[in-house]
Amino acid sequence: MEECKVCNLYNLEETIARDLLETVEYPWEALAKISDYIVEIGNKLDSNKYEKKGEDVWIAKSANVMPSAYIHGPAIIGENAEIRHCAFIRGKAIVGDNVVVGNSTELKNVILFNNVQVPHYNYVGDSILGYKAHMGAGSITSNVKSDKKLVVVKNGEERIETGIKKFGAMLGDKVEIGCGTVLNPGSVVGKNSSVYPLSSVRGVVPENSIYKNHNEVVEKR
Repeated sequence: MEECKVCNLYNLEETIARDLLETVEYPWEALAKISDYIVEIGNKLDSNKYEKKGEDVWIAKSANVMPSAYIHGPAIIGENAEIRHCAFIRGKAIVGDNVVVGNSTELKNVILFNNVQVPHYNYVGDSILGYKAHMGAGSITSNVKSDKKLVVVKNGEERIETGIKKFGAMLGDKVEIGCGTVLNPGSVVGKNSSVYPLSSVRGVVPENSIYKNHNEVVEKR
């Protein structure tokens, strides 16, 4: 599944997690390493730009964090990021530069590349969102299967056994997710693709596509 590889989903110049993602072939292989990576690089961050707050939480001095937001470490909040009212960051979170984490949005074990927007009532867990990816209001990643079995990435007849139980979604650069959408465990959306509102996405959506429903995925023109 070439389209699911890190090199085909992301511009690694747009994340502080570049060194981590360069060590893996598929992005979900980095999920188990996010926590240790944050601790490893946290104390190396420029003290003129970042301030350590509490245990293993580094927040850029230029970031705008509302007093009602909750951030549990390990976490890095990038430059000019906006963490809005009642955002809930549960830890193991790399939030890039210029990212918007909105009202009541919840994050856990994630990498958000620069300029990502999860601005309105989103849940993003065990997921990686590429540069300028945007999740519409109320859209979520479902990161555990109902039968609690290990997640398999499926693309037609192709299958990749991930060996992990918690896996939300891998969104490529500039992906647009419509309001109220559920990204089921093991979803991979290729870069520059758009998903219609109120969709239930499962498996792999090719890059440069429009996902209307499971039976109607068309190429962008």
